[in-house]
Amino acid sequence: MLSKGIRDEKKVKIDNMLATLLSLVFVPKFWNIEDTSLIDNQLTDFGLTTAILDQIEEKDLIKLLDKYEMDWEQKEQFADFLVGYSKNNQIDFSAKAIVIYNHIQIESKTFSFDIFNKLAKIKANS
Repeated sequence: MLSKGIRDEKKVKIDNMLATLLSLVFVPKFWNIEDTSLIDNQLTDFGLTTAILDQIEEKDLIKLLDKYEMDWEQKEQFADFLVGYSKNNQIDFSAKAIVIYNHIQIESKTFSFDIFNKLAKIKANS
């Protein structure tokens, strides 16, 4: 029973970090150092920064998300963050988001029209 409580606490903490990341990227910005540092502060809880995120291989990013025991919904939110961050920014994380969305579609063994539409939108914009 104790491990379920710890797992729930970790889920809530990850959900809060993802909500903060999503709120930071879905407000139109001109991406200055202050904005990037706010995002980096949130990403450090995942052992990431925007610089590391830029350099990390897609398969290693998936392993990292698995290490933090993210569920499918949290992985989708993280991919949504990557897409949002890529808009109006010099760094494009769309390829990493595509890999995460595809990973969810394949590994969860359920088909999501929402993810399918997100993939189509990314591919149409590239």
